[in-house]
Amino acid sequence: MSLLEQIDMTRLPQHVAIIMDGNGRWAKEKGKLRAFGHQSGVLSVRDTVEGAVKAGIKFITLYAFSTENWNRPKLEVYALMELLVSTINKETKTLMANGVRLNAIGNLESLPGKCYRQLQDTIQQTSVNSSCTLTLALSYSSRWEITEAARSLARDVKEGKLDPEVINEEMFASRLTTAGIPDPELMIRTSGEYRISNYLLWQLAYAELYFTAKLWPDFRREDLYEAVIDYQKRERRFGKTSEQLQKSC
Repeated sequence: MSLLEQIDMTRLPQHVAIIMDGNGRWAKEKGKLRAFGHQSGVLSVRDTVEGAVKAGIKFITLYAFSTENWNRPKLEVYALMELLVSTINKETKTLMANGVRLNAIGNLESLPGKCYRQLQDTIQQTSVNSSCTLTLALSYSSRWEITEAARSLARDVKEGKLDPEVINEEMFASRLTTAGIPDPELMIRTSGEYRISNYLLWQLAYAELYFTAKLWPDFRREDLYEAVIDYQKRERRFGKTSEQLQKSC
């Protein structure tokens, strides 16, 4: 029985978030430049997204470039931006063929003009697709996102448009970059690191966390399926006891 056949399709996570870590180490192990690892990681993205579509997962969010990544060596940042543009160009047909809608979150205006324009073009071209929404977190940090949401609410309060007493979790979430997207039920991080690195801090409040030692360029759809199978073995209590959950069933 294949891994896909072992998945309970009635208990799929609707949204899976992934921290794609280990490209640089993978390249170093092979005596290559870090950029080679990023290039190889594109194959992992393609296979993982296609695997998600086949399994019926509706939302995939990938941590592609953090605000902190701007502090990396300029040559690596330049190579990443060029790779992003070329990859979006090449993968648009694949996204269309698989019914994948492209989305992006983060401080997108900080991206180079060429990169930003290509990103927006592909987002527009794929906007009619509905099999799966692939969100790229680019120039993204969760603290930046939360700060911007708080600033947005504060402006409305200052201008008399909003009573601070009515601000609740739902309203705050509506000001986040992920507004309209369900919170992830499962977060996967590759490369053996055990942290979430300023990624979707609000949205991951009740997500199941899955860590694998596999470096991102070696990650494939079977690894995604293994993570989903592990997720389905867990009891998600949301603060309740097991007994309470059993009574509600």
